Amino acid sequence: MLVRMNAFDIGRLDAHAQASLLHSGAITPLQLTEAAITRIEHLNPTLNVLTVRCYELARARAAAVTANRERTLAGVPYLLKDSLDYPGLPTRSGSRLRAAAGPARGEHEYSRRLDAEGLIPLGKSNVPEFCLLPTTESLLSGAARNPWSLEHSPGGSSGGAAVAVASGMVPLAHAADGGGSIRIPASCCGLLGLKPGRGGNVRARAQHIVEDLLVGDTLLSRTVRDAAWAFSVMQPDAAGKPGVDLAAPARRLRIAVVEHNLFGDVPHPHVAQGLRQTADLCANLGHEVVQARLPFDTASVARGFQVIWAYLALDLVEHCRGTLINESPGNESLGALLEPWTLNLAHWGRQFEAADLDTALRQVALATAALDEFQRDHPVILSPTLKHPPLPLGRLAPTQPFDALCSDMFDYVSYTPLHNLTGAPAISVPLFMSPEGLPIGSMFAAARGGEATLLQLARQLEQAAPWAERWPPYSI
Repeated sequence: MLVRMNAFDIGRLDAHAQASLLHSGAITPLQLTEAAITRIEHLNPTLNVLTVRCYELARARAAAVTANRERTLAGVPYLLKDSLDYPGLPTRSGSRLRAAAGPARGEHEYSRRLDAEGLIPLGKSNVPEFCLLPTTESLLSGAARNPWSLEHSPGGSSGGAAVAVASGMVPLAHAADGGGSIRIPASCCGLLGLKPGRGGNVRARAQHIVEDLLVGDTLLSRTVRDAAWAFSVMQPDAAGKPGVDLAAPARRLRIAVVEHNLFGDVPHPHVAQGLRQTADLCANLGHEVVQARLPFDTASVARGFQVIWAYLALDLVEHCRGTLINESPGNESLGALLEPWTLNLAHWGRQFEAADLDTALRQVALATAALDEFQRDHPVILSPTLKHPPLPLGRLAPTQPFDALCSDMFDYVSYTPLHNLTGAPAISVPLFMSPEGLPIGSMFAAARGGEATLLQLARQLEQAAPWAERWPPYSI
């Protein structure tokens, strides 16, 4: 049995380095799994990451897995997000309505590929209710805490996943992004977070118009090589495509720096400072860096995202109404089981009509066309990931008064939704810290199909300003 110190030493390694231990015979898959369990059980009481444990399943998988170089990361442990169906595990989606949910029976290609690659699931990570907030503070599971400061939010909705990787519990954790939910927690916790473009990964959930329009999936990681692997193996026709070549010489890019958010506002001074530092770093690496404004009516696009997000909440609440009898733990009413934010966002959604949705979709279409044209001359756009550094816990809690929370929430996430709406890939890179010692992500976006460009640029930045050995106080 590994001693705790060995388990913690292993946790400092990324997924590829942990797999190298397996390939060399220095450790077995079962020992690697036990090391991760040791780290989780030591750190989770402080950070509140796990909502579901499946240690016996993990041990059985680890005992059966064969580490080989055809399946690069076979035997490496990871966490699932508690909004992804996985056979045998409940999907609670951060909701008291689903507190007693039984094991999921269905699955989709994404989770099948995770199994086919030989990754070892250890459990599920904390999320806000139905992933509707950019913080992780559900009334069901409580707040996940940022390992850089326990009083601050780790972001959301993949907040538990980000905390798990940032603290060293596991080297990889599944995350999904419908309005920033990969990039936001990556920024808050000091990780790399790539949102693939529309259709850039195999199906992770059931077919749904909002899912297919907005959502991309990934595995959060500390290093670019882990992120590139996760993207490569999850492409719809991955078998017919080469992986991302991170060793290729970096080409000179014209990078447009966009400081203003979708509402036309500038970011917090600490975020603005990080943006300037990132732009200077890119220029020093030989890229052409220019200042720019987005070439479309950004406020209309922001409004369009609000309409679609409210429609999503309305759809979720109506679905919950229909499943209340089967999924509630007792005879509670829907109002007692769903959080105020979810209910009020759905109520707001009822005020919109077909004309509002039509306007939203037209504005998104216009923005997509304008952005495609803009990126012919500016292949990469650099902007903040978030308007502010990580917020204190409670600021975006689901129990806050709706009007204030609605304003604060959409203001906070006023950079990331653009890429969900237009289908573009984007990546948050953990280059700099605030004066208070909190991570601040820098976001790069490319045109559709530009994930390799973003990963190659991120690799160049990683070499110039390494971040992988920057560990938070509450970690291994």
